[in-house]
Amino acid sequence: MKTLRTAFPSVHFRIATDDTITEYLPDAQVYFGWRFQPEWFRLASSLAWIASPAAGTDHLPIAGAQVAGVTVTRSYGFHGRPMAEHAMGLVLGFSRGLFTSSRLQRTQQWWKDDLAEEFFDLAGATMAIVGCGSIGTRLSHVARTFGMQVIGVRHKPPVTDPDGTTWMCTDDILQAVGHADVVVDLLPATDSTRRFFDREVFADFKPGSLFVNLGRASTVDQTALLEALDAGRLRGAALDVTDPRPLPMSHPLRWHPRVVLSPKSATFSRTYMDDAVAFFADNLGRYLAEEPLNGMVTAPTAPTSATGG
Repeated sequence: MKTLRTAFPSVHFRIATDDTITEYLPDAQVYFGWRFQPEWFRLASSLAWIASPAAGTDHLPIAGAQVAGVTVTRSYGFHGRPMAEHAMGLVLGFSRGLFTSSRLQRTQQWWKDDLAEEFFDLAGATMAIVGCGSIGTRLSHVARTFGMQVIGVRHKPPVTDPDGTTWMCTDDILQAVGHADVVVDLLPATDSTRRFFDREVFADFKPGSLFVNLGRASTVDQTALLEALDAGRLRGAALDVTDPRPLPMSHPLRWHPRVVLSPKSATFSRTYMDDAVAFFADNLGRYLAEEPLNGMVTAPTAPTSATGG
C-alpha cells in the first residue's frame, strides 16, 4: 500500500475488510481484490473498475459488471513462472518415480525394481499443452530445456513459432493427446471448455501418458478421468484443481494410487502480490490518464469518470 500511495499521492486508498467493505463501497470508483459479490453492485454506485489480481475471471460477476457499466480487468504476465515450475515439479515427480518412492518408503525396505518399471525419460518425450497462452508458452520453454517436444493447442494457433513449438487447433485435440506423453490442461472455465476432457478424449490418450490439470476443474469430466486411470490408460494424473474443492475425504481421486493432488497452489510465489500490485499500478496510471487498460475482460456500456478513488 505504501508503494501505491507514494506513486499516486492524489488517490485516496482504503484497505477494506469484511467488516468495512460495505461502508467503503459507496464512495469507491476502483476496486482491487480477489472477489466481488454480485450484491455489492447496488452499494457501489460510483464504481467504474474492478481489478482482479487473478488470471482467471470465472469467479467474478462479469455479467453483473456489464449491466452496471463497470470495467473488469484480470492480471497476467507473472503467473507463468510459478505455474511452469509447479507443472514440471509434478511431471518430474512421476517421471523419476518420486511420488512412488514417497509412498513405498513406508511399507518396503527397497523398491528399486518398482521404479525401474515406472520411470520415463523427459528427453525425447512429447508434452501437449492445451490452452497454450502466455502461461503455456512459459511452460513450453521450460519443457524444451528438458529435451521435450511440445505441442501447443489453442483455439487460434499462431501461424509460425520460431521457438519450435508445434501448434494445433483445439479441434485437433484427439490427434494432440494421441501423440503426447504428458498432457497439461491450462484451459479457462467457459461454456465451450466445460468437460472438454471427456471419455472420448481420454480414450484417445497415448497409453501410459500423464495428465496434469493446472487450469480449471470444470474442464475435466472427473468420472471419465477415473475410468481412464482404472483402465490403465493413464500413467497417472496430477491435479491442482478439483470439483468440488476441496474433495471430500472419501472421494476416490484422493485415494487413487496414481493420482497426486495439490491444493490449488500452482501460482504460489513469494513475489506474487508484489507482481500483482505492480500490474495494478501500471493499469491505475492508465486509468487516470484515460488510456486503455491491460487485461480488459468487459468494457463499460457507458462512459465513466477517469478520476481516481
